Amino acid sequence: MNSLGSKKQVGRILFIGVSYYNNWYLSRELRKLGWKADVLAYSSENSALYSHGSDFFLKEYTQNDPPKKWFALLHSFFVGDLDYLESLLNKRLKRFASSLGRISSWFVRHAPRPVLLRLLMLFLNSMRTSRLAELEPLYDVLTQYDIVHFTGVQNLRYFYFFSVQHFGSMPIGWDVELLKRLGKKIVYSNTGCLDGVSQSSFRKWEGPEVVCDICPWRDNPDVCSDEHNLTWGKLRNELCDYQITLGGNRGDYNDDPRVHEVPEFYCLDPEVWQPDLSVPAEYRLEFPQGTVKIFHAVGNFKLRTDENNRNLKSTHIYLPLIERLKQEGYPVELLFFSKMPNKELRFYQVQADIFVDMLTVGFFGATAREGMMLGKPVICYLRPQWLEQMRREIPEYVDELPIVSATPQTVEKVLKDLIEQPEKRAEIGKRSRAFALKWHSAEAGAKRLEQIYSSLLKKRW
Repeated sequence: MNSLGSKKQVGRILFIGVSYYNNWYLSRELRKLGWKADVLAYSSENSALYSHGSDFFLKEYTQNDPPKKWFALLHSFFVGDLDYLESLLNKRLKRFASSLGRISSWFVRHAPRPVLLRLLMLFLNSMRTSRLAELEPLYDVLTQYDIVHFTGVQNLRYFYFFSVQHFGSMPIGWDVELLKRLGKKIVYSNTGCLDGVSQSSFRKWEGPEVVCDICPWRDNPDVCSDEHNLTWGKLRNELCDYQITLGGNRGDYNDDPRVHEVPEFYCLDPEVWQPDLSVPAEYRLEFPQGTVKIFHAVGNFKLRTDENNRNLKSTHIYLPLIERLKQEGYPVELLFFSKMPNKELRFYQVQADIFVDMLTVGFFGATAREGMMLGKPVICYLRPQWLEQMRREIPEYVDELPIVSATPQTVEKVLKDLIEQPEKRAEIGKRSRAFALKWHSAEAGAKRLEQIYSSLLKKRW
């Protein structure tokens, strides 16, 4: 591991998952600070729509695809079946299933680290000589990185879910636990209202309406339920050394000393989202002069929306509201998008005058950050209780936040006020850009995360 002076610990980090584009831009800036920083992406519709790049790309495989051998091979190492292990080392690779099911979890959890690391690396080196290319990512994680940073439930779950689906006798999370035993630091970025918080707890937050009642996943226990969310939260907290969040929802397993408000992680490139962005001809919108263009977007619209257009992004409120405003004579047009690559979407975003986002959840996400970076005023409900919780760690962020808060009951008045006052829109937009540069630029993210990662590395052993 390299070091720069006595104060700064420079290490090697692998981001698992693109996190829209946050990890990509964060990793590029960390490299400028001397870090080895790479991004491993999985194929999915979300990756294709939102990702701005990755260093490694891993296809999502079915149960019978070859990369399952990573975990079958690793599993066999701990089984204690010496004949089978010898056949692997001699390249006589046969059927894996016959030796699954007898893992020695004691060895993973209690063997001395040097012994565990040495034996495991000998095993993986032997496998690599067999030209099993699918072992390379696993080998790289174990040898080339000090920190593994997961983002979102699915990415951390995907990493260990092989063992849950196909090696039922293995304890859940054993592979991430193995990384920890080998000295890796595990960092996790929280995403979504169900990440570590039960549905019952979320329902208790005071607000303009019960958020869960307008969520199509409220009655889908495979996605969101008390048992599902709390089981996940407990495992997540056991596996992770440091967790990042933004929004103040400190219920259940988010009320933990390892969970911290770190807005800088959720970063953008100011040059990609710049107020004077040049718009290619094919993306230019033609509206009469004086038209106030209101931007609203919902990713995965069909999955997140019921038959009445109700969703957490408040589409069911904005669609009729814009129509009412038109009938009243307001020169407004709604720019609504759902399934467009993020790199293209910004060309429409920069032509908007106002961004409108969630009116019930209590905080904002990527769309609002993009709007602020583009210098636009953004309307979104900010839950007062969450802001007060955030003040404990980031009081400046709360005090400077330029989001215009509104509820379903007040949004019409708030929106009319902005439509009627272009100078107010410009003033809020100017503050929004400055705020985004300070708190959500990739440069700010790299500086803040470098402090966090360096502190973890000092405690590595």
